[in-house]
Amino acid sequence: MGERNWIGFDLGGTKMLAAVFDENYKDLGRERKKTKGAQGPEAGLERVIKCIYDAIESSGVTLDSIAGIGIGCPGPIQPKKGILLQAPNLGWKNVPVAESLNKEFKKPVVVINDVDAGVYGEYLFGAGQGAESLLGVFPGTGIGGGYVQNGVILQGAKISCMEIGHIPTVPEGPVASAGLPGSLEAVASRLAMSALIAQASYRGQAPTVANSAGTDLANIRSGLLADALKKDPMVEDIMTRAVVQLGKSIAGFVHMLAPEKIVLGGGLVEAMPEFFSKKIKEGMKSWLLPAYQDVSEVVVAKLGDDAGIQGSAAWARKNFENAGG
Repeated sequence: MGERNWIGFDLGGTKMLAAVFDENYKDLGRERKKTKGAQGPEAGLERVIKCIYDAIESSGVTLDSIAGIGIGCPGPIQPKKGILLQAPNLGWKNVPVAESLNKEFKKPVVVINDVDAGVYGEYLFGAGQGAESLLGVFPGTGIGGGYVQNGVILQGAKISCMEIGHIPTVPEGPVASAGLPGSLEAVASRLAMSALIAQASYRGQAPTVANSAGTDLANIRSGLLADALKKDPMVEDIMTRAVVQLGKSIAGFVHMLAPEKIVLGGGLVEAMPEFFSKKIKEGMKSWLLPAYQDVSEVVVAKLGDDAGIQGSAAWARKNFENAGG
């Protein structure tokens, strides 16, 4: 058969990352570029193609040795046709990702949601290793989710799922990007917390934030929040309420899916792992039925940016080897 290598790709809102993996998932070479999503999907796909060619070149393998390509995309996807249905951070809709890459590389291509790819990476190679089932929760600008059971990513027949940021949480509460009042991401995303903290900064109740970022939401990022959490009681109060609520909502998924492990990931969690683990567990404990209290172990993601590229490569391999590819 000769050597078979797999490409994993993570298409992000600001950057894209491609890597070539061998049969043992050793990283042979990678390439990173800015996404420049505002230039539109055609230009974006050209950048994706160039990024893949550059990753292959830096890995020193031939295109012939590539057995398949997996690409994680930021938004809901149509799994069977490999279409990116909507990428809110890029402004793209109905982009035929698999068809475009297949036409260029003449290789099988599988498209998945980027959070699904990251959760799958953690399931196989990171914090979820050894678990039968894994729920992933990634709070950031929004709140991403994914679920893997017995090595299979949970997806709908027509669309990817586990969009946990959009579940109803507070009746007629604040509005987030999707326009759904009181959704989980309107209450517990980094953006939701930062907006309340910007108000606290404006009122003089968050001096650490006021000195570093003023009231500029764009500059109230994970690192600053981690610092302010230790120094400003109001910041701790705002974040505690948000993250405890996130824990209560996660408890709802435990009642529904009973995952063996729950992995928390993303930059916000990476900056404050102890705080997030503790407060999410508090929220879960307050909402779980007694029989479910000890069903799910809460862990923090280990792989960072690599989860998405490893997960998408592994998902491509699983799909194409199972199909006799």
